[in-house]
Amino acid sequence: MEVVTKDRCREVYTIGHSNRSLESFISTLIFYRIEYLVDVRRFPTSRKYPHFSKEVLEIELRRRGIEYLWLGEGLGGYRKLPRGTELHVRDELSRGFLAYVYHMRTEVFRVYFQKLLEVIGSYRTAIMCSEKIPYRCHRKLLSDLLTLLGYRVVHIIDRGTTMDHRLTRYSRLIRDFVHEFST
Repeated sequence: MEVVTKDRCREVYTIGHSNRSLESFISTLIFYRIEYLVDVRRFPTSRKYPHFSKEVLEIELRRRGIEYLWLGEGLGGYRKLPRGTELHVRDELSRGFLAYVYHMRTEVFRVYFQKLLEVIGSYRTAIMCSEKIPYRCHRKLLSDLLTLLGYRVVHIIDRGTTMDHRLTRYSRLIRDFVHEFST
């Protein structure tokens, strides 16, 4: 695996495993020359798609020359709003995504996000969760933060189909604390 310079690593990909076969998923990663897959699912298992469990992915990706790292403990979704914040939730914002924005301000998040930045700084990296469409997933919030920090974020939809990240309405909340992160 080629270690690349920091200048080349201002780009990061995201992907959702969705209902793909394992072979289709891995061939898509290879198509985009991904060297490192960072799993940001809070719970790295799937009853419906067991081939996307942490253990299987680790083995199968390494067999194909792609490194795997699970950071879901600190970067995974499914967070709860802190007590006392429920009254401040705006109607146009999802409680689940807003809870994740609150989580992004924690020390736990910062520690795991720094690990993510270290990987992105050295390897062609894809951030993975379950949802195929990134705007239905907390990857959009990670992507907002990365974009505000100067990274180009590219969402892989399918082999040959990508879209550049566009800041979401949550980015105005993230912008308030982006200075707390360094790249």
